[in-house]
Amino acid sequence: MANNNLAKQFAVYSEWRKGLVETICDYRNWLNEQELNDAQVDQRIQQLLDRLREDKLNVAFVAEFSRGKSELINAIFFAGYGTRLLPSSAGRTTMCPTELLYDKSKPASIMMLPIETRLSDATTSEYKRYPDEWKTVTFDVESNESMVNAFKEVSSTKPVSVQEAEKYGLFDPNSADDVLNLNKDGTVDVPCWRYAMINFPHPLLEQGLVILDTPGLNAIGTEPELTINMLPNAHAVLFILAADQGVTKSEIDVWRQYISGTRWKQKGRLAVMNKIDGLWDELKDDKEIEKELNDQIKTSAELLGLETNQIFPVSAQKGLLAKVNKDEALLVKSRVLELEKALSDQLIPSKQEIVRDNTQNEIEDLISNSNIILEARFSGINEQLLELRGLRGKNEDVVEHMMNKVKVDKENFEKGLQRFQALRSIFSQHTNRLFTLLGMESLKVHVHATRETMINASFTKTIREAMDNFFSELKDRLLSSDAQIDEIKKMMDVMYEKFSKEHGLRKSEPPAFSTLRYQKELAKLERAYKEQFNTTFNMIANEKMTLTSKFFETLASRVIHVYEVANRDIENWLKAVIAPMESQVREHQLQLRRRLESIKRIYKATDTLEDRISELEAIEKSIQTQLDDLNKLRIDLKHALAFEQLEQRVAA
Repeated sequence: MANNNLAKQFAVYSEWRKGLVETICDYRNWLNEQELNDAQVDQRIQQLLDRLREDKLNVAFVAEFSRGKSELINAIFFAGYGTRLLPSSAGRTTMCPTELLYDKSKPASIMMLPIETRLSDATTSEYKRYPDEWKTVTFDVESNESMVNAFKEVSSTKPVSVQEAEKYGLFDPNSADDVLNLNKDGTVDVPCWRYAMINFPHPLLEQGLVILDTPGLNAIGTEPELTINMLPNAHAVLFILAADQGVTKSEIDVWRQYISGTRWKQKGRLAVMNKIDGLWDELKDDKEIEKELNDQIKTSAELLGLETNQIFPVSAQKGLLAKVNKDEALLVKSRVLELEKALSDQLIPSKQEIVRDNTQNEIEDLISNSNIILEARFSGINEQLLELRGLRGKNEDVVEHMMNKVKVDKENFEKGLQRFQALRSIFSQHTNRLFTLLGMESLKVHVHATRETMINASFTKTIREAMDNFFSELKDRLLSSDAQIDEIKKMMDVMYEKFSKEHGLRKSEPPAFSTLRYQKELAKLERAYKEQFNTTFNMIANEKMTLTSKFFETLASRVIHVYEVANRDIENWLKAVIAPMESQVREHQLQLRRRLESIKRIYKATDTLEDRISELEAIEKSIQTQLDDLNKLRIDLKHALAFEQLEQRVAA
């Protein structure tokens, strides 16, 4: 449907990701065939595959009312349908946040969360777990009329009393704009829906794109989840201005506080100056129009703290019209293609880099562990062959002596195993202490205690202190966790060194780990709380408590998510630390048992020496083949991870 660079590059990115999944599946199948897989390894591979398959690219559109935000979404993503799918008209078209995505397990439909749910403390993310709370409207993707009518439902409104609107956080009696929007009968028009999710089988959405259409600027701050979670974590944010109005104070405030603020990443943040067709004037020549536009861009760039090449002038309406009518000249004039190119050039490569790095680290660790096991087996077989070849021409006494030597080696290793089990027990104690510090139950108790303090607070100072203590406790836990992680790392270093010296096991460097990533995430959330507190919370008591409660629930939900990720990552790290040693210990134990059994069989004349040597040589050859196959898989995965293929296919 969409014939542009963005669609092409996104399709290639999806193909790259699919190829990576297939190559990892090949590796998993090979492990199963060679009987090298186990439950722990398989779990790690499955988690890796799930992350790749569920990978999404989130693009958020933010604008004041009447800036043409929905029209821009139509122009970039939905022009191929030959009509205006998303409602776009003067006034407050998008009243509730709208998420466009595709889940093939569900029919084409719109799920809408009633506005009344704003009276609860639950976030929209929490409500996503309870589909019965949402109203669902299905539509026919083969009928433009059916789709247009369904999409109109998202922007529906209803009149409510001022008191009810205040409870929803959608009316401020101290705001001149809000007072002006009162109906003649004293009621206020509010959106019927708090949040909408459109499940739509668009080619880009099918490939993992997620579009977030936000409400007007004034409404953004009333839904804390947008500012705390969705906007900061979007891979790209398009901030839409109007060429015929310039940058307003409210736009500068939202840009600084929610989009370009220091607490969040800067990549993929673009400003779009829409409605440049308003500057087109037949009584002016092209140079005059271009100068006027450049002046507007320069002024906007200065106000937003951007370079002029970071502002993209477009006409969304003319771009949509040009695509529908296949008017190439008008499409070029609309400059929509330039914006699409900027999106594809900035968004997709940076996203791919993140996916590649995370996948590469995990898969290299898994392959390295597989290699260690195979090399241990090869070494064990080689050692057996040296022993047995040394028995050629020797009498029974020599064989018996060799058997006794292997017995001693086995006994010494068994003693070493006892020490290993003791250290394994200490390792478990350390990990238990670590998970106590980062435990989800204790975190939820901490969240509950902070919530109770805030609810019962009579003064703003008490609320501020409660939040300060909340974050202070979280930081202390992470710092204590780092100290515990260091202890575990040191202990494992000693263990690896000891077994390497005493039993010839391959010395492996346990991977490093730090909670710095989660500390940074919490620091961002703390800065968000402080910024929000200094603006939104300076209200009368009732309003303050309503918004404070909603803000805290959103913040707490995000903190819980950070801790869940931390727990999962630490659990995987602990497995990566102990698993290679456990595998080597098991393998060494098995090889010793096999060595002893071989010599016993020869001693008892149940096997001839040459038969056993031939058997082991065949096994040695088989292991070498496995090592060669593993190296080939390593090369295949390296190629699957490479960017060059992606770049070549886009250029083609």
